[in-house]
Amino acid sequence: MTLTTAASGWTLPAWLQNKSPVAAPLAGDATPGSSSANTTVAAAAVPAPVAATLPPAQLPNYRAIVQTQGQAVVGITVAGLHKADGPAIADGQGMDEDPFFRFFRGIPGLRMPQQMNPGAQPFRGQGSGFIISADGLILTNAHVVRDAKQVTVKLSDRREFSAQVLGSDPATDIAVLRVDAKGLPTVQLGDARQVQVGDYVLAIGAPYGFEQTATQGIVSAKGRSLPGESVVPFIQTDAAVNPGNSGGPLFDAAGRVVGVNAQIYSQSGGFQGLAFSIPMDVALKVKDQILAHGKVEHARLGVTLQDLSAPLAASFGLGSPNGALVSSVVPDSAAAKAGLKAGDVITAIDGEAVHVAGDVSSRVGLARPGDKIKLDIWRDKAGRSETVSLGRAERDAQEANAAPQGASLGLAMRPLERAELNQAGLDHGLLIERVAGPAQLAGVQPGDVLLALNGRPVQNVEQVREVLKARPAQVALLVARDGQQIFVPVRLG
Repeated sequence: MTLTTAASGWTLPAWLQNKSPVAAPLAGDATPGSSSANTTVAAAAVPAPVAATLPPAQLPNYRAIVQTQGQAVVGITVAGLHKADGPAIADGQGMDEDPFFRFFRGIPGLRMPQQMNPGAQPFRGQGSGFIISADGLILTNAHVVRDAKQVTVKLSDRREFSAQVLGSDPATDIAVLRVDAKGLPTVQLGDARQVQVGDYVLAIGAPYGFEQTATQGIVSAKGRSLPGESVVPFIQTDAAVNPGNSGGPLFDAAGRVVGVNAQIYSQSGGFQGLAFSIPMDVALKVKDQILAHGKVEHARLGVTLQDLSAPLAASFGLGSPNGALVSSVVPDSAAAKAGLKAGDVITAIDGEAVHVAGDVSSRVGLARPGDKIKLDIWRDKAGRSETVSLGRAERDAQEANAAPQGASLGLAMRPLERAELNQAGLDHGLLIERVAGPAQLAGVQPGDVLLALNGRPVQNVEQVREVLKARPAQVALLVARDGQQIFVPVRLG
């Protein structure tokens, strides 16, 4: 038998020694009869420090989160017109002077949608959102409702409401909606600053239109800056997020909303393990500005920044590549007035350390014009501080994109002449020459002939205006097209 003592500190068991076990003396004890060998063994018996083991984390109760918070998650469908660039004649400008157009303009049934208005193409889209107040206040992404003329919110109990866009901010990709309802279920809001990498999260939304879909994952990273001029320090997760999830909530393990799902990184168009959410504190700041002022303002420092690498940090005399390197300063900007120069390294803002350039972009972008911040700067291998009064971002004021108010069909019409009526086999009607807004969204086309509105025959434009003075939410148009008569419902508000 071989007995090892140096690493393990074992001693012979009592049954091998044929006597009762004796406690091994500590090193330096003067125990009678103890030998130097025994002393060596005793000294080696002191156990080495053991690294603390982390207790296993308990999975959150996802079922409870969905049951208690999922009722406040909504699906959002939108319809509108996307504008596209094109020649002036393509959007109707100059057509009245075009001989070809003047010759054919009087022919009923003539449809020239591509010539008439190809610069505004109808579209439909979908996304998600969540209710933050019982009186109908909803948060979603700005890109979900961009260019939308009609916004419909569908609750988990399948009720539907028309929503008004109170305002949107493309810089942070947050929009605020309101529906006319009371006593709605609301989510519980959390603090994204308390979320740490490795924490469990749950996303609920309507990916590809599949409502009330829940997916789980963990926080993969925090403070992530994405390419472009993003001012948002995104929360990165691996919870499956797909088209249609945009604007939906990201819950922490306690069932509190800590983020607004906004983007994915994908080479296929679908989820590939990287999703990004807007922190809830950022979303609430934008919401407060929209409710208070109807618009969102962002501050501007006026510098171009880049991350530091280890060689760059060494060349500037820094011990670590932490900080944001100023590569250029915009003339007459807040940075220029404060004396910042190319080659400066911003190491802290208001005492909070700067690790990458994105830290500066998010802090400045979420501030208001006129706010003062204290910058710790490394210049000429020495530290200094500068107080900067922030300027106004060039694309600062994002006006509230109000939902359509009032009744407007979006039609340009004229009465048909007698010869045109005879040719078309009609006894009355208005020729639709241009289409925009709700009518185009509903499928009305240039060249259609409007015969009746809400069942009443129309012979002049004033009759149409009289109906619209009542500000109806929806009207029914009877139009003649290609020798046939069809009803077209048009939603106005």
